[in-house]
Order: sequence, then structure tokens, then C-alpha cells
Amino acid sequence: MRFISDSDHKRVPCYRVLDDNGEIMKFSNYVQVNKEMAVKMYSNMVTLQTMDIIFYEVQRQGRITFYVTCAGEEAVNIASAAALAFDDIILPQYREPGVLLWRGFTLQQFADQCFGNTSDFGRGRQMPIHYGSNEHNYFTVSSPIATQLPQAVGAAYSLKMDGKSACAVTYCGDGSTSEGDFHAALNFAAVMEAPVIFICRNNGWAISTPVEEQFRSDGVVVKGQAYGIKSIRVDGNDALAVYSAVHTAREMAIREKRPVLIEALTYRVGHHSTSDDSTKYRPNDEIEYWKMARNPVNKFKRWVERNGWWSDKDEMEVRSSVRKQLLEAIKLAEKEQKPPLEDMFNDVYDQLPSNLKEQERQLRETIKKYPKDYPSDVPL
Repeated sequence: MRFISDSDHKRVPCYRVLDDNGEIMKFSNYVQVNKEMAVKMYSNMVTLQTMDIIFYEVQRQGRITFYVTCAGEEAVNIASAAALAFDDIILPQYREPGVLLWRGFTLQQFADQCFGNTSDFGRGRQMPIHYGSNEHNYFTVSSPIATQLPQAVGAAYSLKMDGKSACAVTYCGDGSTSEGDFHAALNFAAVMEAPVIFICRNNGWAISTPVEEQFRSDGVVVKGQAYGIKSIRVDGNDALAVYSAVHTAREMAIREKRPVLIEALTYRVGHHSTSDDSTKYRPNDEIEYWKMARNPVNKFKRWVERNGWWSDKDEMEVRSSVRKQLLEAIKLAEKEQKPPLEDMFNDVYDQLPSNLKEQERQLRETIKKYPKDYPSDVPL
């Protein structure tokens, strides 16, 4: 009588290309990146970093209601996006705006969504940072954890049935692996042989829950093996490693018509959101270590500089330009009118049902009765 061991004593190795000084590690095999691609990747990482700083300040000033930063996870965002094709369908969680940025979503569009004005694609019906764009093959962000994962498998299976040379790519955090949807999605994908890439950002914390309280297994990568899915663990703070892993996974998913799981080891440097204070549950020296010693932006910058593709002048110009553009975008977004009240009720049914008509009538009567309790800039 033999029982399968609960876990191997030896951990699954982590695929890396760059060390913490931005130097190529010995015997590393990776997908080559040319100057144009490398510069675009780094510039986008800087843009994402700048967005986080400014939008976070804007929220703290009370000008928008909510924000989520990507600090510490810029490489997962940008490098994974760079390795994909535009036809690939993205089903994000809520910490992947860099993927949308890479695909051409403008700073003005980011600002419009966060302010929920008339130019916002969601017409103000979503929380800030719940971006979405049909034009960019980027499904709208949804707050509930892991619900996007089974949907991604369905989208991937549709691509397979249509004979498309594309895959679905979905993102989640380590906390999502405790949800039933994660396990349903992996099993669904494996059985149906759907071309989908699961990218799990194992960033150490699911709000205030550390990974050691989230699961007993050797991280996330082994969960793929349990469902019969090819899997890899990658250094999520290493842009070249993430790019190479996602690039190879995409080829595998499309060519072999099969799912792939990528566990990206990283760290959430910022608070979980503007509604959180992470210093209440984790030490400051831990945050500072990852912010300084393991910073993915600094690491990739050293490699780009070492190749002679980036200078201090480039750095200053890009950061200054992005900051100027973003402040102007925020200024315009803040001035733009809010969507009309009727937009709270339309776009779901072809003909508005009686219960929604009644809700709209009651809301308008309430606003007329208590006008001081409602914003005056919403068109009635």
C-alpha cells in the first residue's frame, strides 16, 4: 500500500534570465529582444509606474473614489503583453492595466474611466480601474475574484473551434487559487484542450492573507500538474524571463491546442488598494526590500542601459513627458460631464422592462425631493 506524497521536498525551480543587477545569468536560455522592443517595454513600465503615482495621489485628494496600483508588478504587466499578439483575447483581473496600455489604450482613456465621465466606455457604471475595451480585445475588469478564469477557457475554446491562430490569456492572483472557479477553469481547459494561458501573479499577499495561509502546496505551479496542464514558475520581476515564458507558452498553446499555466513570483509593493493599509499586516522592511533591491523596473533599466539603448537623458524626457500628458488628461477628464442618469438603466435590455422603469422613476423623484444629497453635475 503506497500513498502519493503530500508534496515533494524539492521545490519547483524558478526560471530566471536577469539577476538583481540586470545582468544575464549564466546558461540562461531566453527569447531575444531587439532594441525597439526593449525600449518600448521599458518606456511602458515607466509610464505604468507614473500612472500609479499620480492616480494614487488623485484618489487621496478625493477626486476619484478608488484606485489599485501595480507597484512591483510592472514586469508581469508589460512583458507578458509584449509577448502576445493583438488578436489574443485578454481576460484580466484588476491589476493588469499595463496590458491595456501596451495595446494602445491612451492616458486620456485611462483618466476618463477613473473619473467615470461621458467618454468612459463603461459610462460611469464601473468602479475606477475596471477598464475594458472591445477595440483592444480586453474584457472589462470585474471585481469578484476568479470569475474571469472559466470565461477565458470558453473564449479559448471558441477560438479553437473557429480555427483562429490566437489564444485567450487570463490573469489572476494567488488568492484566486482558493476559489472554485480557478479549479473549474483548469480542469475545463485541460479536458477540452483549450488554447488558454493562465498567468497567476503570486505576489505574496491576497489583501492581508499571506501565501503560507493561502495553500500548503509548493506555490501555484504544481496545481497545473495536478490537472494535466504544462506549467512553469518564472521570476515575475524579471521582464526578460516573463517575456520569454509567455512568448513560448503562446506558441505552445496555439500549436498544440492546449492550456498553459504560468506562476509569476513577484511582490505587491503597494497597498492592495486605496481602501487598504498594508503596514497593518506586513513589516515595512519587507516592503522596502522588494521596492528597492528587487524592483523590476530598475532591474530591466540596468539591462537596457548595459546594451547602450537607454540614457539618463532618455529617462528624464520620458518621465517628464508622461507626467505632463497624464496631468493634462486628468484635467480634461475631470472637467468633462458625467453620463446622464438614464445610462444607469439602459444597454442591458432592448426594451426597458417595467421594473427598471419604475426604479428610474423612483430615483428621479428622490433626487427632486433631496437635491442637496446628489451631485449637481449629473444630467437628469
